[in-house]
Amino acid sequence: MEPEGAVVFATVGFPQYGFDVFSVPVPADLDDAAAEVTERRHTDGVSVNFNAQFIDEGGAVAFVSERTGSARLYRSTSPDRAPDLLPGFSESLFHDRPTVRDSRVFFVSAHERPAKPFRSWSAVYSARLDTGETVRLNPAGFADLSPAVSRSGELVAVTSYGSGPWKGDFRELSTEIVVFRASDPSRRSVISTRGGWPAWADERTLFFHRKAEDGWWSIYRVNLTVELENAGGSDAAHRITPPGLHAFTPAATHDGKRIAMATRRKGTIYRHIEIYDLEAEKFYPISERINPSLHHYNPFFSPESGYLGYHRFRGESSPGDSVVPHLQPVRSPVSGLRMLRIHGSFPSFSPNGRFIAMNGDFLTWPGLLVIRSDGSKRWTLLKEPSAFYTAWSPTEKGVIFTSIGPIFESAKATVQVARITFNPADLEGNDDAEEVKAEVKVLTRADAGNNAFAACSPDGRYLVFRSGRSGHKNLYIVDAVEGESGGVRRLTEGEWIDTMPAWSPDGELIAFSSNRHDPSNADAFSIYLVRPDGTGLRRVYVAGPEGSAEAARERINHVCFSPDSRWLVFTANLGAVTAEPVSMPNHFQPYGDLYTCRLDGTGLARLTFNGYENGTPTWHSSGGVPDLASLSLGPTFGEKLRGQFDEPLWITFDA
Repeated sequence: MEPEGAVVFATVGFPQYGFDVFSVPVPADLDDAAAEVTERRHTDGVSVNFNAQFIDEGGAVAFVSERTGSARLYRSTSPDRAPDLLPGFSESLFHDRPTVRDSRVFFVSAHERPAKPFRSWSAVYSARLDTGETVRLNPAGFADLSPAVSRSGELVAVTSYGSGPWKGDFRELSTEIVVFRASDPSRRSVISTRGGWPAWADERTLFFHRKAEDGWWSIYRVNLTVELENAGGSDAAHRITPPGLHAFTPAATHDGKRIAMATRRKGTIYRHIEIYDLEAEKFYPISERINPSLHHYNPFFSPESGYLGYHRFRGESSPGDSVVPHLQPVRSPVSGLRMLRIHGSFPSFSPNGRFIAMNGDFLTWPGLLVIRSDGSKRWTLLKEPSAFYTAWSPTEKGVIFTSIGPIFESAKATVQVARITFNPADLEGNDDAEEVKAEVKVLTRADAGNNAFAACSPDGRYLVFRSGRSGHKNLYIVDAVEGESGGVRRLTEGEWIDTMPAWSPDGELIAFSSNRHDPSNADAFSIYLVRPDGTGLRRVYVAGPEGSAEAARERINHVCFSPDSRWLVFTANLGAVTAEPVSMPNHFQPYGDLYTCRLDGTGLARLTFNGYENGTPTWHSSGGVPDLASLSLGPTFGEKLRGQFDEPLWITFDA
């Protein structure tokens, strides 16, 4: 029997993206700083649109959009018309980087499950535009990202993991640049053992990015022989961009005289598009002249290099979606499981499923909030800026537990569990109010260290929570009303981290994440189950059997039970990365996808497929939760779209 119900989860930053595809004509005189640069939009402002390529010189583009609840491929000829769906895989929840050449579209999909965990699901395919007939271009067992197709359509370059496993990297990927002929993809040539995001100039010149030895992300060039080997010898590559700035995601003009790239320069928080003249060895700013206070990503040239495209936040007042919905449907690979992305974090359902508690997104509005589970209204219960995590009492409509204090801090940091009480009648017919009056009762001692992630027993009497009071983060149980004044019982003990507990709806088990199997590794989290009386402790092996290399690599967090207590949902690194993280805004763990499995680890199914960080799921039965049909895929109820998201925080300037 497959899992059923409704899963609500958060995605770091994504609801604020509001990406559309834009382009500018390449100035005839790049040295004329006063020359007007006029920007045009190619996509219609619906959902998120990104990673485009020109189809012709007239303005048609192929791009990725999430307008149907997953990443699909589209063709747009005008922002005033709905785009056409390009061939792909109807069952795939992830497509990326489409390029149209002649009668075919080349792209990435992540629908074929690898033989083992910790392999990227991403592979490169081509499809006929007329019939949709599709061919996989990389061998079985190989993982390829970021395809680039030469002007003739004969050559394909990819960022590749080859047949090896993902090594856990996500800043600079441990990938190769590989080239092959579209007509004979089995013969692959490794052009560089380090690099990503390849871009063709002509049939023999290839550019790519990688992090240089001095710490600066830079653009490199290689020249190929007729046999598609590196003309300079094994792994020879010429560095194009100098140290002192970061440069990523190159694109090249058809004559190979100029390259465009996204840059991060000292003194600015924004990523911008610049053109670099290879003969003059000079940079020319493009996007900064138009939108100095917006991020711009992943440039691309038109076939004759007359236009330069990119994607960016479309702006607060631009045509298209201008509201971030409180809830947005996401396509689910499991037929009985409905999935919703929440604009916030740490959601939890009310007992009847009619409301969802949540925290803010930690970028624009922290605190404790409640929304209707159809997304039509939101109220603020607590403006405390350091509130995080929510757990709605299973037996009380007006009681929510949260944590107050800094998140991601040491065991000794002062974080307290609090009981928030309000009148549930204030949520009925109260659409004009923005706030609901609530009372706060702190349940843990201020001198008891880091207390957080409280989960309530199904009878509403007890809380299990994580505490650092011993100097190590372990699990404890207290009275859900009296807190520590009613006594504290220790559930787990050891010099490791036990955290993020969840109480099963049948009351029999508590699930939590722990690195107790490898306490020296702060990233080695797996799922554990224990009875509320402390007996029956066991590990749930998801990636592989006990003692296997795969089991040792698990990084699993945010575990939650299904309503029938037979399944678990959690965030895990099992599927590796599906796209190059440096090409996207910030995600702390861009390998964070949602999975579900039975309590014994069997029945593993991947629920999300993208390059984002998904997490903090909550699970409710279908009862009381609206059908997806009542929720629009376009924004209806929510807050103003402001494009507030971060660049990758690991891109620094201390190189």
